[in-house]
Amino acid sequence: MKKIAIIGAGISGLYFANLLQKNLKYNYQIFEKKKNFELVNGYGIQLSVNSVQLLNEIGFKNIDEQEVSFPKKVIFYDAKSSKKICDIEISKFNYEHNKYTTLKRSTLLKFLLKNIPRDNIFHNCELKNIEYKDKLSLTFSNKYKDQFDYLIISDGVFSKSKSMIFQKKIIPKYFNSIALRGNIKNIESNDISIYLGSNFHFVIYPVNQNKEYNFISVIKKRLKEEETKDKKYFENDDFLQSTLNEISSKTSFNFKNKIKNLKSFPIFISKKFDQPKINNIFFVGDALYAIPPSFAQGASQSIESSKEVYEEIENNTNTYYKKRYEKIKSVNLRSIFNHFAFHLSNRLIVFIRNFLLKFLTKNKRFLDNYLGKIYKN
Repeated sequence: MKKIAIIGAGISGLYFANLLQKNLKYNYQIFEKKKNFELVNGYGIQLSVNSVQLLNEIGFKNIDEQEVSFPKKVIFYDAKSSKKICDIEISKFNYEHNKYTTLKRSTLLKFLLKNIPRDNIFHNCELKNIEYKDKLSLTFSNKYKDQFDYLIISDGVFSKSKSMIFQKKIIPKYFNSIALRGNIKNIESNDISIYLGSNFHFVIYPVNQNKEYNFISVIKKRLKEEETKDKKYFENDDFLQSTLNEISSKTSFNFKNKIKNLKSFPIFISKKFDQPKINNIFFVGDALYAIPPSFAQGASQSIESSKEVYEEIENNTNTYYKKRYEKIKSVNLRSIFNHFAFHLSNRLIVFIRNFLLKFLTKNKRFLDNYLGKIYKN
């Protein structure tokens, strides 16, 4: 029986554990640095059909439909006037039980945790040392030590394990943008609404059938390095309110008394694609490569990468990093382009962008290339 260590109990790590749970050939343990799971917040995530298909393989199609939402369109608005620009019918990529889905992140985590024995999860535990012998000898912060056949790194964009494996400090790059997120009420749409503004955009979408909605805005902001590292800076109520006021001043959309549980954080992305020399070490999710959030593929790519690692181990192949690089390159280019296009400020260029959007969002060949190549595994 092969032994597998999973570092990090986020979406990618837990999905990978679910795949192992169905296969008696593997024994696995999850090592999570946090003391417990954050299962109470209502912040949302989007899952395109490429990841929903993979989740359905472990029973996601049986989830209570009251806990999820199936938006049919992405609707683009001009943030300043709140007038509709155009829309994309994303439901055209749905098939069978595989539907574009929005939900709370906590809902997905609860689903992924359901079939994992608690004895397989070690909390408050970080990887401290790796020795390369016939197997991987791992030592953790709680003094636990054991040997494993495979090591799966899924501890996020600030992965300490990654720096340990490459024996150098790997620091992600600040994307000159921050995210502002919260829960928003008094919204009627069942679709995904994207408001495009000058140096910012914000997105609103339902997270279940109970009229709960997610709000997230990405705002261009140059910050000093010490500011990006200061958690208190982003948690300060004055900073949160001033940032929301900054957006409010540039849009006719009324935020007053609609947003609660407001939080902010700096956006970091990976500088380059790193591949370890040891064949039985795999990075997944943001630990492998963190992309900008403007293409809503973070969770989906985390799930995809975990599935590919599982197949790599099952089939004893050596193609994971090559395939992942090609997919990440495609997603990353789209994410960066979206970020650029969503934040235009020159009136003439905005007029041209909106004109092109109206054409491209109805062009089947463009949509099949721009979205279809990503949504289809």
